[in-house]
Amino acid sequence: MDPPKPFPILRLPFLAIEEVFKAMHPFEIINFSLISNWTKQITKSMNFYPEYSVALDINKILKIAIRGTDHIVSCIYEMTSKKNLDGVIGKHVLDIFNKQTIDTLTVDMVEFVNYNVSMIDFLKTNEISVNKCSLFHWDCNINVDEHAAYLLENIKINNEFNFYLHIKNVNLDLKIPKGLTKLKMINTNWIGYKQLLEIDSVTVNVHKNRTSYNDWNLFFKKWISMETNLNLELLDFVFESMKEFKDGVLFDIPYEVVDKRVKRAIKT
Repeated sequence: MDPPKPFPILRLPFLAIEEVFKAMHPFEIINFSLISNWTKQITKSMNFYPEYSVALDINKILKIAIRGTDHIVSCIYEMTSKKNLDGVIGKHVLDIFNKQTIDTLTVDMVEFVNYNVSMIDFLKTNEISVNKCSLFHWDCNINVDEHAAYLLENIKINNEFNFYLHIKNVNLDLKIPKGLTKLKMINTNWIGYKQLLEIDSVTVNVHKNRTSYNDWNLFFKKWISMETNLNLELLDFVFESMKEFKDGVLFDIPYEVVDKRVKRAIKT
């Protein structure tokens, strides 16, 4: 018995090809697009790709994940060679799925420290923004201050930013993304009064900062009087005790302690 002949997908009408693509796994779509420039152009001409989102994870292994509308990972494309960190594969995936935005960017700034700049340049050059960005730094002995500053200077973050880096230079002037819905920063010994005033995210978590009691007092007065931080709705920060916070910061600011079990409804 003769083996089955290859399915002549390229000879089908466009609408029929599109239906075939809808039944294909993202990994199959990527492989199909790599056959030739013709198959790449056909892949890029599909109209249903907005259903997919792209996530880039740079950790022990570089991964590109393709997610469906339910956020379930449909495909994980692993890069086993550091040569892929030049962005070629990432650019190809974003190109064929017609994406100018990465849904999630997760980076261990130490794992491929020598490639941080090339990764940032790839995103900058191709004008790719990021919806959610998380930066990690597990080896505190390695200084990533300059790379962190370079990333924040050149990559646009749209919605959420999680900052877990250990910055060594407390006077480093990092550009905090603006207009976020959520901002979380741990080990922020470089955050002072000036940086607090520049934050305009909706939800903010700032831990282990170097802001003095007096600066916190001034900050809350400006926030309450709506002189600054107009988008800020929830601020999460750390003090040793509530008494310390009351005596050191709220000493001349009217406040009310409300039981957590109390629910208040705002009537309009």
